[in-house]
Amino acid sequence: MKRWWRRWRRGRASAEALGVTAAYARWAPSYAAEAHNPLMALEQAAVLALLPPPAGRRVLDLACGSGRYLARLSGRGAAQLLGLDLSWPMLAWARAVSSQLAQADLRALPLPSAGVDLIICGLAVGHVADLPRALSEMARVLAPGGVLVYSDFHPLPALAGLQRTFTAADGRAYAVEHHVHLYSHHHAACAAAGLALDAVREPLLDSEHPWRGRPVVLVLRAVKPP
Repeated sequence: MKRWWRRWRRGRASAEALGVTAAYARWAPSYAAEAHNPLMALEQAAVLALLPPPAGRRVLDLACGSGRYLARLSGRGAAQLLGLDLSWPMLAWARAVSSQLAQADLRALPLPSAGVDLIICGLAVGHVADLPRALSEMARVLAPGGVLVYSDFHPLPALAGLQRTFTAADGRAYAVEHHVHLYSHHHAACAAAGLALDAVREPLLDSEHPWRGRPVVLVLRAVKPP
């Protein structure tokens, strides 16, 4: 359990703070292609439970990273399956499961309006301070009736002083840029973007861990009205 706890732990002087691009450039060589700790396993289970069937839909995996969601949606009948991520080194992982990939910032998506029917965005919105802008872009590219399922690290651990950290191949600890978004922030940002929240999950950690029995991720589903 110690290894994954070092990925999100109480801050200390030895964890150098990095912006998102620099952090993932260092992390990518050792980043696992699967949900590699109990927190990510909880997040993935909640996301997949809220996800509508992809068959016949134009699907966007936003901030696709290593392509773990692309791998699970491949072969399930999506009319289109596209992955976008800010980090080129992370996209190198995703190439193993998809060729439909591009680099993009989730605050300025290089896609036409109303061009996708389903968006998945896993554990990425906390990397940006401007949550309303990110959700506005997601709403813009969603077609009427489209669905967005996205997740964030739960604000409670962050407010308790925990950080999103990792140990790079050089053995050094780094803290990834993270912005705390309360549930009220998500609710307001979705409303401002014209999205209707219809489901929220706050899974509790059930493994041996200092945060056991408390929520560690926030998973939300929103719909763009027809």
